[in-house]
Amino acid sequence: MKKITAIELCRTINETLDQHKAQDICVIDLEGKSSIGDFMLIATGTSMRHLNALATYAQEKAKSLGFKNTTLEGAQNSGWVILDLGDVVVHLFLKETRTLYDLESMWDPSLYQRTEEKS
Repeated sequence: MKKITAIELCRTINETLDQHKAQDICVIDLEGKSSIGDFMLIATGTSMRHLNALATYAQEKAKSLGFKNTTLEGAQNSGWVILDLGDVVVHLFLKETRTLYDLESMWDPSLYQRTEEKS
């Protein structure tokens, strides 16, 4: 199986979340800016059930791409689920929780939405 790049993984997970009605999806390019990964993907679910389903869909997609060590973190009913895929970290929130933690404000908006491979 061909190894997938971080940007391909990010795009694929983004598409998966979009297909399953995640709201306000934001991709933050962290390459060279943080040791936590190359991309942070943030999205909002409409309910705890939707949030957990989004996390499961994203995790299953990653596993289908050959990622064996996918870890879901988040307290039951906390309104925040994290899926660590190594180079891509996925944060899924309920709207109120996303507003409270406001992760996007920690990063320069010019880092959002890298869509092309860097040369």
